[in-house]
Amino acid sequence: MPYLNSEQLKNLGLKSVGSNVLISDRAAIYNPELLEIGDNSRIDDFCVVSGRVKIGRNIHITIFCNVAGGSEGIVFEDFSTLAYATHVFTQSDDYSGVTMTNSTVPAEYKNETKMAVNIGKHSIIGARSVIFPGVTLGEGTSVGAMSLVTKSTQPWSIYFGIPAKRIKDRSRDLLQLEQKYIDKYG
Repeated sequence: MPYLNSEQLKNLGLKSVGSNVLISDRAAIYNPELLEIGDNSRIDDFCVVSGRVKIGRNIHITIFCNVAGGSEGIVFEDFSTLAYATHVFTQSDDYSGVTMTNSTVPAEYKNETKMAVNIGKHSIIGARSVIFPGVTLGEGTSVGAMSLVTKSTQPWSIYFGIPAKRIKDRSRDLLQLEQKYIDKYG
């Protein structure tokens, strides 16, 4: 997978960019002046990242993901991951039929929900899952593939389904590995 070189990264006009950042030359970055990306993070092919987005360190956004930060913003805390074709939204139209929908219609004719999203440290979101506006994934949350997350999660828990429901606790053993990693690489 070809990644942008350091000069190309600089020319994107990102709000901030850490070291050892990899962004595919096939990713689409909209509103780069609103994108912050930390050390050792990576955005793969065919991803769309738009709006206000803050990506911590050691974040991986895999192929075909859509990260729509809008005006409210998405925060990815350190060591979190989006698996293939995951979608994260901070805004949504009102589908009831009471108001109009879609981005070609002026705001005065719509009733959009706009709320920030926070992806907690060490969270992983399985392939083809969707995260709705206003959701906070607690630290260490694991979301199974093809889940629809409409509500915030409890830390160190595993969720799955449509809508996503808590299945069981998630192990915290990886925190020992995190410490070893930090000790070795800083």
